[in-house]
Amino acid sequence: MERNRQEISKLIFQKLKKNKTNLQEQFLKKKNTIPFFFIDDLLPKQLSKEIHKNFPKLTETVQKKNFREYKHVAYQMDKYNPLLEEILYAFQEPDVVKIISEICNLEHIYPDEFLYAGGLSLMAKNNFLNPHLDNSHDKERKRWRVLNLLYYVTPNWKLENGGNLELWQHGIRNKPITVISKFNRLVVMTTHQKSWHSVSKVNIDNTRCCVSNYYFANQPFLASDKFHITTFRGKSNEKTKDVILKIDNILRNILRKFFTKGIRKNPHQYKKNKTL
Repeated sequence: MERNRQEISKLIFQKLKKNKTNLQEQFLKKKNTIPFFFIDDLLPKQLSKEIHKNFPKLTETVQKKNFREYKHVAYQMDKYNPLLEEILYAFQEPDVVKIISEICNLEHIYPDEFLYAGGLSLMAKNNFLNPHLDNSHDKERKRWRVLNLLYYVTPNWKLENGGNLELWQHGIRNKPITVISKFNRLVVMTTHQKSWHSVSKVNIDNTRCCVSNYYFANQPFLASDKFHITTFRGKSNEKTKDVILKIDNILRNILRKFFTKGIRKNPHQYKKNKTL
């Protein structure tokens, strides 16, 4: 049975509403570091399995491989099974946006129909994402990025598989909180100038699949936030790499001062109807 975004959004809304108090408590516990919450069994198991089944093959995605990250992404959604576009935009339906804004105590937050840096994320064996801060703004630099929504759909994913979310609550020189990329789990985390996070290296011959959305606002999550590009660092056992990444961050920030929207248009966005 095919599901559209409105039907899926109702399921998401009902699950979040039922657990609203608990999720608010989760979020508030980390209010002075990187506030986040997660909820398991978000959707009916069969639907989540169907979403995973229809994820594109790695050869049908865009590979990003450099010293900062190694992963695969997909964002031109009309190339893939329609269910994938429906689940992505289910998180952008008004009732879902509203209930998440209430859980996180944020007013006037907006989803991103163009999926700037969002969409589908696939991580295969040896893929990783170094500690980083997400780009502070949307593609037009008009709104602040405030929330990152990660919905995981790979069945039977375990801690030892790697490919798990790491939240560096007390900086990258301290031990992070690890949030397992568990099947049918939604994680909602804040993005601000101190929200360092990463994805551990995948250890097995399987692919961690994730549906990714960002929400934006007219004001930053922290009053102290300033504009920044996506900023990477090395872990404590990557001292040489950390030096290289620091230099890389400085150079890219200098370039952005002269080219406020980048030297080239970021291709990571959904070009609807091939007109943008």
